[in-house]
Amino acid sequence: MRIGAVEAGGTKIVCGIGNEEGEILERISFPTVKPEETVRQIIAYFQDKQVEAIGVGSFGPINIDVNSLQYGYVTTTPKPGWSNYPFLPELKKALHVPFGWDTDVNAAALGEATWGAAKGLESCLYYTIGTGVGVGVYTEGKLVHGLIHPEGGHILTRRHPEDTYGGFCPYHGDCLEGMTAGPAIEGRWGIKGSELDVDHKAWEFTAFYIGQAVAGAILMLSPQKVILGGGVMHQEQLFPLIREQVRRNLNGYVSSPALAEHIDTYIVAPGLGDNAGLAGSLALGLRALG
Repeated sequence: MRIGAVEAGGTKIVCGIGNEEGEILERISFPTVKPEETVRQIIAYFQDKQVEAIGVGSFGPINIDVNSLQYGYVTTTPKPGWSNYPFLPELKKALHVPFGWDTDVNAAALGEATWGAAKGLESCLYYTIGTGVGVGVYTEGKLVHGLIHPEGGHILTRRHPEDTYGGFCPYHGDCLEGMTAGPAIEGRWGIKGSELDVDHKAWEFTAFYIGQAVAGAILMLSPQKVILGGGVMHQEQLFPLIREQVRRNLNGYVSSPALAEHIDTYIVAPGLGDNAGLAGSLALGLRALG
């Protein structure tokens, strides 16, 4: 079985071919540019691949209401040229196979639940913290949709008492994304996060905000696993700092061995590594075929 997968991020597109076991057989990547050119490159990649279905996990917000005339559109994204663009309909015009369609982070959550760190569990949260911040929610064996889809990267945050940075989000300023995404770290300190020392104050601030968000999500959704991915989370020193912030924020109220004794295996990196998004898109393709 050959299934296509598209991980459509705001910075780059990853396309690949995989199978029903979650194995990625081949992959390519290229920058996310103007939508017409980006779609042309995706179509060119899949045109002769003989895939049975394609899953697309896209940066958002997106329209996932199958009853809407704008199903498959990218909606209010700040990415130039992409707002209200018919992403999925343009792919369907050229590639005549079943399509799965969801956010990139919901796809990653599905990938981790199917083959990764949350395999065998009924629920998990997947955070990507990179150029932007997104949250995928998988619960009771299903991806969460509703009015639109989860947009947990834009929840409001309490400010760190020493932090004077105003936030970079064009919609909300100092929301979670506005305070913790890669551009926020660079905007606050004047240098990319990858160039900062592991003991720099930046990581205390970043963990403070992520720890708030994760604690709130635990209280609201009670996930069986929390997975933190994305480029910012390549800074492995963040994990113990975030776990400590979560414990501090919950203050013993949620009584579970997962938090009291096993938090190191409860708040974790993606089991699929940087393949979580692409594997999740593969899982979306398999669901579309089913």
